[in-house]
Amino acid sequence: MTDLITPDDLFPQPREFVLRNGPPDTIAEWKALAGSLLTDQSCAFHRNLEISSRYAWIYKLLPGYLKWAGMAAFASHHVRLALFPFRLDTDRTGYVDIPHSLRRQKALLLRDVNTIRETNNAIFDDIFWVHLAYGTADDPMGRLRPLLGAEAHYAAVLAGFEAIDRGRRVLEDGTASAEARRTAADRIWAGNVQLLEHEQRALVQPNLDRLSCAFARLFSIGSALTFEVRGMRHEVEYFTSFYVYSLTQGIQQAMHSRAWPRITRFDDRWRWIVTSIVPRFQRFDADTPLAETSLRRIFAEARDYASNPCVLPRSSHPEASAPDEAQRQPMSTAPE
Repeated sequence: MTDLITPDDLFPQPREFVLRNGPPDTIAEWKALAGSLLTDQSCAFHRNLEISSRYAWIYKLLPGYLKWAGMAAFASHHVRLALFPFRLDTDRTGYVDIPHSLRRQKALLLRDVNTIRETNNAIFDDIFWVHLAYGTADDPMGRLRPLLGAEAHYAAVLAGFEAIDRGRRVLEDGTASAEARRTAADRIWAGNVQLLEHEQRALVQPNLDRLSCAFARLFSIGSALTFEVRGMRHEVEYFTSFYVYSLTQGIQQAMHSRAWPRITRFDDRWRWIVTSIVPRFQRFDADTPLAETSLRRIFAEARDYASNPCVLPRSSHPEASAPDEAQRQPMSTAPE
């Protein structure tokens, strides 16, 4: 077994993981390979931390280029707070009885909580594999273009990676001028923002439209991001809250629209993301020691969960087989 979440040994492992399994030929095969890094859906808290640590894992492979993965690591890590009501139906191993939880959804808005869980899973399924494919290829765009080019759903993702790769080629050219390098760095960020917009439009918005009004209000109030920094100065510098932003920097837009800002409204949310979250992450990303420290917190929590792997309940039927071993693995391992 290969330990995928030890921070000091992350850099070579994505390529080794893909080579060991063989580079897939189709999107479905790439998604299946990426999905093999996660445990069962009912291990909701383990799975959330796996998703966060996988994003961090791939971000650390190419931190100069895969900015979306870095932002996604912290966003997914924050989602664990919204999943807290599932704790009521979690056994000591971390298995969540989701059907039982949903039967009690009226009192605790658990159907809405489950929508957030499903959204986090859907984003990983849709975008992580593209980062894995790009980051482990000798000719990244030569691998991505045949996969993504025929899929209208992935048009924005392909355009984003084209921009990232153009910027990367300039930054890796030792003869490029300082001005060309600045332009290339801007292009890389623009490409990553394209990925972010695809995520928000194609995956997040349809799910947020399903939320109840009561949960949407609570979700708006609780939507904030800190990048897991510690210390008063850093916490103040990197903290951003949807409502704090909307009622300060975004107040003019709120007054113009004559509607109370809501995280579930795309324009309100996107304005907060590009005006507040992305600039803060750019500063955070540039502070390598701070970023490394925060990523270690994600890895450390993932290791804590992995030390007590989630175990799926066995069927009451004697002829039923045990759960797939891949679904019962500790989070810190990958299939051989």
